[in-house]
Amino acid sequence: MFTVRSFVFAASALLGFWTAAVEATLRRHDASWAPDSVLYATAANISIDCQSRYSVLLNGTSPGPTLYLEEGKTTWIRVYNKIPDHNLTVHWHGLTARVAPYSDGTPQASQWPIAPGHFFDYEIRPEAGEAGTYFYHSHIGFQEVTASGPLIVKSCEKEPYDYDDDIILNFQDYYNKTDTTIETGLLANPFVWSGETNAILLNGQSGTAQSDNATDKSCLPHIIKVQPGKTYRLRFIGQQVISLITLGIEHHDELTIISADGALTKKAKTDHLQIAPGQRFGLLFKTKSAKEIQKLNQASFWIQYENRDRPANVSGYAILSYELPSDRPSNETSITLPESKPLTLPSEVSDWLEYTLTPYNTTANPFPPSSSVSRTVVITVQQKSNGTLQWAQNGNIWKEANISYPYLTEIYKRGESAIPDYEAALKNYGWDPKTLAYPAKLGEVIDIVWENNNGQSGGWDIHPFHAHGRHYWDLGSGNGTYNATANNAKLDALYIESGWTPATRDTTMQYRYAASGVPNTTAGWRAWRVNVSEPGVWMMHCHIVAHRIMGMQTAWVFGNASEITGRVPEPYVAGYLDYGGSAYGNATYDPLVNHYFDN
Repeated sequence: MFTVRSFVFAASALLGFWTAAVEATLRRHDASWAPDSVLYATAANISIDCQSRYSVLLNGTSPGPTLYLEEGKTTWIRVYNKIPDHNLTVHWHGLTARVAPYSDGTPQASQWPIAPGHFFDYEIRPEAGEAGTYFYHSHIGFQEVTASGPLIVKSCEKEPYDYDDDIILNFQDYYNKTDTTIETGLLANPFVWSGETNAILLNGQSGTAQSDNATDKSCLPHIIKVQPGKTYRLRFIGQQVISLITLGIEHHDELTIISADGALTKKAKTDHLQIAPGQRFGLLFKTKSAKEIQKLNQASFWIQYENRDRPANVSGYAILSYELPSDRPSNETSITLPESKPLTLPSEVSDWLEYTLTPYNTTANPFPPSSSVSRTVVITVQQKSNGTLQWAQNGNIWKEANISYPYLTEIYKRGESAIPDYEAALKNYGWDPKTLAYPAKLGEVIDIVWENNNGQSGGWDIHPFHAHGRHYWDLGSGNGTYNATANNAKLDALYIESGWTPATRDTTMQYRYAASGVPNTTAGWRAWRVNVSEPGVWMMHCHIVAHRIMGMQTAWVFGNASEITGRVPEPYVAGYLDYGGSAYGNATYDPLVNHYFDN
């Protein structure tokens, strides 16, 4: 049934399976060398939702500055850790297959963190076809609640969708507790939950207050200015750490999805947006004409956003404001919140755009047919309680504190003895009991299925699962437990009917289909298809940050020791193998850095 697709996938795999070795060079990053961008991480009090919070900031703001990269061009980003008492890393969310091997920003997996008073030079090179919307964030503790920022990869060619301008719309959550308080409680015995988000921020503003009671703009609605009769590309970024958000725009219910998680898709119509932590969506948005605005006698429209499937209901507003010749200066505008909600947004979330999104270009990265699947790894997530609360994946609770050395550095130091035992993993639900990691062989095609168990409490939760490394194909989701035969038949039928194949993603939702039920019941799944082609150490984890801290992470090792270390010969990585090594600079030392990509 998949004869044509099987041939296309096999040909693509033969062409792209073995990544060409990159000629490694070492260079001293002294005064003669300059990075393309610089991020300074500091900790200070900042006003969020019109309240003061001690937070980790990037270049003094939250969100941090927007970074722009180009396809086919190497970009160096220097990150200074000026936080006096905490480590730092930066993860390039959605682009981790395009960074140097030790630049993924995952502590205890691919690199040592940046010590206080030190800096690290990250090397990133997006490939052709990877233009899109991404973001960067700290991968240490709860820091990313504020330590994150947008990242846009520009195309080296004309893109297929036309628009007049683009607008970045960046979501975050606000907690009035400090990072340290939250982290301490999540790891404590007895356990102390972080609590629910206090506000949802859009471009740094919560939209919960109006002009007469706001002490600063951080609690006012964010104003998005547009012109009549234009087409905009709205780049929505889910930098929030817990909230599944649904959003609608007053009198504007024709939205067109054109990208998901950085990859272009064929057009998909929707009347509202839904975005989880870690996700990104690109929308084509056509504004009304000047005549339509005059007919409505309204030039400003509410953007209403709300969370879903959490114990506390949190909402906020932004404003879509048309720029008309008669507009007064913005400093004269007074904002009054609506007395009642202008929109009724859907309460159901589990069916939004399921089995809908498909790649814009299906030949560049062909979908592997079910006949190519080597094995299926079912990962059942369940909460465990023994004084503290933890999240386990097939019984494996993965916390950074339990891993003494980053996997990648150990593979360089100890070779094959540091690689997870493949045969032991096959007998133990996919993971090696000794290393706590999931091994995979290069060339495998693996279906990874996340199944949702409600544990001893009987309550289900939602989980946005994110994969580092190369993007996977999203096979869909559903209630109950996964039936591969039924789901593959569904995918076959969609392909025969319309040529539809799944989109590639890096973050997708494991939904819940009831709030509670009989304890220890598994109900709800999300399935991925992963082409194991990028040697290295890659994390796959829940992007609700509190859940990640509680152990909802899996570490995957793709390839054997020679395949992983062959990407960069050992002499060139010596400075990366120890905490505070020679690849990390400080005020008195210029780092010795490997240049991985060949310009």
